[in-house]
Amino acid sequence: MPEDNQNDHFNLDRFDRAILRELAADGRISITDLAKRIGLSKSPTQARLRRLEREGVITGYRALIDPIRLGLDHVSFVEVRLNETREAALAEFKAAVRKIPEIEQAHLIAGNFDYLLKIRTQDMKDYRRVLAEQISTLPHVSNTSTYVAMEAVKESALSDVI
Repeated sequence: MPEDNQNDHFNLDRFDRAILRELAADGRISITDLAKRIGLSKSPTQARLRRLEREGVITGYRALIDPIRLGLDHVSFVEVRLNETREAALAEFKAAVRKIPEIEQAHLIAGNFDYLLKIRTQDMKDYRRVLAEQISTLPHVSNTSTYVAMEAVKESALSDVI
């Protein structure tokens, strides 16, 4: 979904929310099974699904991959302070962040620092390489602070909120 549409809200009724909950739990569910679970017939369910896709509420479908099974169990959170926060500098920083695969999430923060990054790597050695060679060299970075996650206590899916 384009960035400038992120704040456009879409009105959802109980059937739309039910569709989203079911798809968040099982993105491979058939239209027939989805219709049964939400209590509508197949045609209106399919029409609603297409509308949710067309309107950008559903942005795609993907497999959920367990990063720990892939050996990517080192998680760090990095506070990033920029030396400049004009829009051009922010845009340059964001574009560069999107190119680093180890950055799992990046958030602009209102607070004592500018961005919070979630980094996923194999181990501390790999993280130190990413920090030194990629994160520290991002445009406009003045300094960083790292926090290493010891355990994931909760990682919710959006389906828990809908």
